[in-house]
Amino acid sequence: MTTFIANAFSLNMVAEADLPRLRMVACAEPTRTLNGRFVSAVGHADTAAILGVPCNRVSITLTQSDWLYVAQYKGPRLPEGTTTLPYGASFSWVSIWLERDDTTA
Repeated sequence: MTTFIANAFSLNMVAEADLPRLRMVACAEPTRTLNGRFVSAVGHADTAAILGVPCNRVSITLTQSDWLYVAQYKGPRLPEGTTTLPYGASFSWVSIWLERDDTTA
């Protein structure tokens, strides 16, 4: 099982056969409760710094035991070098996973 933190989600992160089992739900900011037990997939250094996670440009593909927490930015486009969010900007978090396939059990 791997837990990922990312700042974007793409359907390419899931095998086509697994798309019907894809589940998403809003969640609270997870980085504190995970205590560093996650793989960062945040590839933009400034965004990673704001989120307090390592910058790590990797491609990921979710498997049934993986969890992905996505920080979705809401606000104006950030200029290069931004280290804090402007007034009114925020991140909302979504948890993404593949629902268990009981037909293969």
